[in-house]
Amino acid sequence: MNRFAHGGDIYSRHIEHDFSSNINPLGLPDEVLLEISDSIWRCGNYPDPSCRELIRAISDSEWFPSGRIVCGNGAADLIYRIVSAFKPRRALVCAPTFSEYEKALTEYGCAIRQHFLSQENDFRLTCNILSDITSDIDILFLCNPNNPTGHTIPPELMERISAKCRETGTFLVVDECFLDFVEGGSERSARQFLSDNSAILKAFTKIYAMPGIRLGYALFGSSEAAEKAASTGQAWSVSTPAQAAGFAALRLDGYVEKTVEVVSTEREFMQNGLRSLGLEYVPSEANFILFRCGLPLDELLSQRGIALRNCENYDGLEPGWFRTAVRLREENTLLLAALREVLNG
Repeated sequence: MNRFAHGGDIYSRHIEHDFSSNINPLGLPDEVLLEISDSIWRCGNYPDPSCRELIRAISDSEWFPSGRIVCGNGAADLIYRIVSAFKPRRALVCAPTFSEYEKALTEYGCAIRQHFLSQENDFRLTCNILSDITSDIDILFLCNPNNPTGHTIPPELMERISAKCRETGTFLVVDECFLDFVEGGSERSARQFLSDNSAILKAFTKIYAMPGIRLGYALFGSSEAAEKAASTGQAWSVSTPAQAAGFAALRLDGYVEKTVEVVSTEREFMQNGLRSLGLEYVPSEANFILFRCGLPLDELLSQRGIALRNCENYDGLEPGWFRTAVRLREENTLLLAALREVLNG
């Protein structure tokens, strides 16, 4: 299995139900789809390289200074931009976690130190990470909630991590692309601890169900850091349809709130279903669940047109761990029924 492979590959096989990618089950909002369609006629011109209108809209939505916001071609693009801008020599990342941090760092020749999360503790981040944040660590990537475990970082721990990073001169990057799915997520954001040497990653991809559009943004603790990141990467990285989609998404009323309600209900339904099947799972706060099974479930379910994320290429996880997205009730019921059939032979 490719070390840096991700979910969402529905093109190499026939897939009708994709549980391998963690996209909002409510789907792409009609208002956003209409705005994307209406923007096509403007594609005869270059997109705004500075995303001025979109950044103003993000600034108003986030109540955050526009001079400290940088847009990118998805959050993944911003990961690479940050690494390119700050050129870290040594980095700290958790395991298991999203692999693009490691991939970006490796491509830029950065040495990586891993902080392994303990299975006995349901892979939760604890204060043990503080001792790994030392003066030779130039950058720390954290995922909140973590992918693939679905755990958020307690605010009191985030405060201590932020303080330790300021003390050691470590640039702190907190990926909050899934935080909008979490009940009371804003209370667990690193925003309250943002400083000159930190940044927060966010994306329209997951919460607005538009992964094919590719749109993300970063909130920086200082305008200097934002300018440094903005000066890297390709020009015109955010297309005209993507900018239009983001602007439209930010005008939606109640979509995110409804999403949190649906995901919370369906996540409980899914976890109860996994428990009834005798499968070990990690209690999640996000829109996905990590669970364990001794059978090659991804292969077996693929034969039924169902895609599941095999997590064996995550550092810190042994073979047999899988991740499922939380979808709507009909699909969730279908997945649990398929799992029951497979487990019963």
